Amino acid sequence: MLSRSTDNLFINHQSSIINHYSLYNALMKLNAKQLRTLGEEIPDTAHLKKNDIYIILDDVLDTYNIGSVFRLADAVAAKKLILCKGSETPPNHRIKKASINTTEIVDWEYFENTVDAISDLRSKINGIQIVAVELAEGSVPYDTFTYNLPVALIVGHETNGVSEDVLKLCDAIVELPMFGINISLNVMVSLAIVLYQVIESNNLKGRM
Repeated sequence: MLSRSTDNLFINHQSSIINHYSLYNALMKLNAKQLRTLGEEIPDTAHLKKNDIYIILDDVLDTYNIGSVFRLADAVAAKKLILCKGSETPPNHRIKKASINTTEIVDWEYFENTVDAISDLRSKINGIQIVAVELAEGSVPYDTFTYNLPVALIVGHETNGVSEDVLKLCDAIVELPMFGINISLNVMVSLAIVLYQVIESNNLKGRM
């Protein structure tokens, strides 16, 4: 027979479980293990509010980078991830692995040409701001630029960066400070830093 103290612990534990599942059902928050083992049961994310953020990959080749960007796109509730030129697309087991199954959740599209992708966005989304994350002529520190929504952030090829023809179409180019001998950060890392700057500067609130 349970003692009163043990009984209270049991009740509290049951209450905790109920609260956990209520929170889970309300927010659809899944940890990495849960996402990796989704199987055929993909959660319905239609109720989640998406932010007016678009991500464009201009000839990003590394499939693990692409998968990580899918995960990042979900983290910031981006409206769409656009893969261009040489970028591999799902289904791809390495993209799937790095994305921890967020390839099944994030809205994405493929364009053969990044210039066409930018043109398509501008034709559909009035006033969208196109910003490249790149060290290039005319680039400004990422934390001094004013990001307006809707916004599309572009990152490019792991070695060559964002294409010159794409840079010419951008409203701005932002760069991250590099204090060592290395000229650049990983594509996903650079994108993440700038994305969260966008979120902070526009007072976007996430839910834990």
